[in-house]
Amino acid sequence: MSPNQTVRTPRLPLKERQFTSGTPTLLAALLGFALITLDASVVNVALPAIGSALGGGMSGLQWVVDAYTLAFAALMLSTGAFSDRAGASRAYALGIAVFTLASAGCGLAPDLPALVGARVAQGAAAAVVLPASLALVRQAYPEPGRRARAVALWAAGGSVAVALGPVAGGALTTVWDWRGIFFINLPLGALALALLVRTPRSERRPAPLDLPGQLAAVVTLTALTFAVIEGGMTGVAALAVAVAAGALFVRIEGRQPHPVVPPELFRDRAVRAAVAAGAACSVAFYGGVFLFSLFFQRVQGRSALYTGLLFLPMSGLIAVTNVVSGKLAGRYGPRLPMLAGQALAMAGLLGLLPAGAGTPTAVVAVLLVPLALGCALAIPPLTAVMMDAVPAERAGLAAGVLNAARQVAGGLGIAAFGSLVNGDFAAGTRVSLLLGAALFVPPLVLGHRALRGASAPGPR
Repeated sequence: MSPNQTVRTPRLPLKERQFTSGTPTLLAALLGFALITLDASVVNVALPAIGSALGGGMSGLQWVVDAYTLAFAALMLSTGAFSDRAGASRAYALGIAVFTLASAGCGLAPDLPALVGARVAQGAAAAVVLPASLALVRQAYPEPGRRARAVALWAAGGSVAVALGPVAGGALTTVWDWRGIFFINLPLGALALALLVRTPRSERRPAPLDLPGQLAAVVTLTALTFAVIEGGMTGVAALAVAVAAGALFVRIEGRQPHPVVPPELFRDRAVRAAVAAGAACSVAFYGGVFLFSLFFQRVQGRSALYTGLLFLPMSGLIAVTNVVSGKLAGRYGPRLPMLAGQALAMAGLLGLLPAGAGTPTAVVAVLLVPLALGCALAIPPLTAVMMDAVPAERAGLAAGVLNAARQVAGGLGIAAFGSLVNGDFAAGTRVSLLLGAALFVPPLVLGHRALRGASAPGPR
């Protein structure tokens, strides 16, 4: 070889180059999604400790959870469009930075109002992170096969975070302090931003924003939650505001050229069935975790760490059940796992009715498993039903509406269940479980009718 010749290193195949170059982006997106998912569940086990430290009673603890959930849900209607307009990488960086700073604010909160305010900021930031993180994954993997694998890993990160939430909350509260559940986000947020440095800048894309509709949605959901949590004459006044703002929202959406929630979307029975089923699952799952976090600690006197471990059987099987559900839907169509999952979750709620102070703790932990398995079985097919019911160009909007509906339902479920157990905990728990079970009846009927002809995809 002459001195003037250059040595050429062999190039990796295109698919391997895509996967290698996209790995930092995937890790950043997965970490961010896991963080915002974790914060929706990690707080529940720490609620008694927060109440002891900051006071505020049951309504205050409800706001600690719902401030995050409702800000997340309400703003999710528009943050997909914001991510497109700003560019996914910029939107993601902004969301993670604000989320990390808000987490520090939560950990340093001197009183309950400050904590609730910081939780609102966390939820608003999480609403930006969610669509931006998925857009980053799509950007990093343009080849469909690789992208499908990457999206599956991204979704698995959320499932793992759901499973680890109660355990992590219990461990951090016991070993450190309730403030530790927020401070742990600081190094993780910094790591997500560091990984983002190796991500190419995203293009900005034109996307219409429905600001009047978004504002009306925020007022409606805030007032409705306030009415459920606070009750009394104040609650009646808040309910009147919610009704007026809701009517205004419907009117705005009917006239907007690009509404955040197109009214015609709900003319399809399959869409109504999917949204109703998703809402019922969120009320059952998040409301159940909220109730039994308090039950294990306040009624049965268990520690935060022990309580977190008690949720491991129910949450640890979620990711596996999601995979099984997808295979069942592929073989038999979405109708079977969607309806069977809802029926199992409803049976799980009813099976918890006999649980009381004298029920062995391990038995209650086992009784929670059917609830989680049912929801995990129903969510993938109902999501597929929602996506199949709309044109491809509206898939992102439909996903945003479904996720927002699920978050709103979870927040309102926690608000309602918390108000019911504020007096007689045992009686309130039974009423809450019956209410959660009853919410599955409409989507079961709707799904049975709307998906009667749905079947497994044929051979390709």
